[in-house]
Amino acid sequence: MNIFRATTSFESWLRTRIPVVEADLKQKHEIMAKDEFRFFRGTFYRWAQLWPKHCADLAAAPAVLAVGDLHVNSFGTWRDKIGRLVWGIDDFDEAYSLPYTNDLIRLATSARLAYSLGHLQITTKDASDAILEGYTDSLKAGGMPLVLEDKNAWFTSIALSRLDDPPSFWKKLERNSAPRHPVPATPKKLWEELFPDHNLRYRVIKRTAGTGSLGHPRVVAIADWQGGKVALEAKLLVPSACVWAEGHTNKSAIYYRRIMQEAVRCSDPYVRARDGWRISRLAPDSSPVDIETLPKKRDEDRMLNAMGWEAANVHLGSKRSVRFIQGDLRTRRGNWLRSAAEEMAQVVTRDWKKWRAEKM
Repeated sequence: MNIFRATTSFESWLRTRIPVVEADLKQKHEIMAKDEFRFFRGTFYRWAQLWPKHCADLAAAPAVLAVGDLHVNSFGTWRDKIGRLVWGIDDFDEAYSLPYTNDLIRLATSARLAYSLGHLQITTKDASDAILEGYTDSLKAGGMPLVLEDKNAWFTSIALSRLDDPPSFWKKLERNSAPRHPVPATPKKLWEELFPDHNLRYRVIKRTAGTGSLGHPRVVAIADWQGGKVALEAKLLVPSACVWAEGHTNKSAIYYRRIMQEAVRCSDPYVRARDGWRISRLAPDSSPVDIETLPKKRDEDRMLNAMGWEAANVHLGSKRSVRFIQGDLRTRRGNWLRSAAEEMAQVVTRDWKKWRAEKM
């Protein structure tokens, strides 16, 4: 199955699960043609097909409840329940039971692709070593959330570099139009639970965002409250693309809520996953960290190390697997992560070149 047949098949499967926003899906196809990194971000379904074939030995590693679609842009900031700024993985749309190696290889592959485009300066070897060191150290320590205070203060300038200017953030958000269809009951109920005033009047707008999830309906409830604005987004979820890749037709589990609950984590109190919907707060200080817009002065080795540490924070939620992962890691010699990342980067690039030739 080539990239075109895979995409057609996956999107047909997707349409059986949710009412796809076709205009957003068309936009996604255009974004995927721009460069290898954007293509990589938009095609986790293809990764789920191909990585077990190209990394067969690594695909036999111990399983965890994994992020699935992990990459260098899977991280962001949020405020925990007592207001501290936290940095970590902020996207669990593709959470699924997978070999722990999936997340490490995908993260290292994304670093390799970002390096090839000049978004990162760290080499694949150094990035892979940093990721693996952070991961193994976190497993050994039992994990720890990355709260941007005290010993993690060094990372604050990187994490905050993407914070939007508040007036511009709200102005851009409010340019979106109202949805054509009524909002389902679940988002309404969750909005009312999470807003600071249960009787708060709000207006609803559509939103287009992301790369891999383009095509999923998103609606935002936005309100004025005590001198400022508050906004909560609802996005419709589907089971991981791994379900499609494995050929399951009836499997419908979504693991978003479970993976957040089980990970070593200072959770965002405004994130909920219920009845196929994910609710999250939109604000300038609750923001993804975009690798393309980071400040030029940054410690990339330390940053990739922190990404590996955070991946282990998530995997530590699969408590029974931890000792098996550590045992598996001890058996792996040489530059296995770098070799796998380089192999998968080549696989992604070949598919992207075919996609670009067809779409451009």
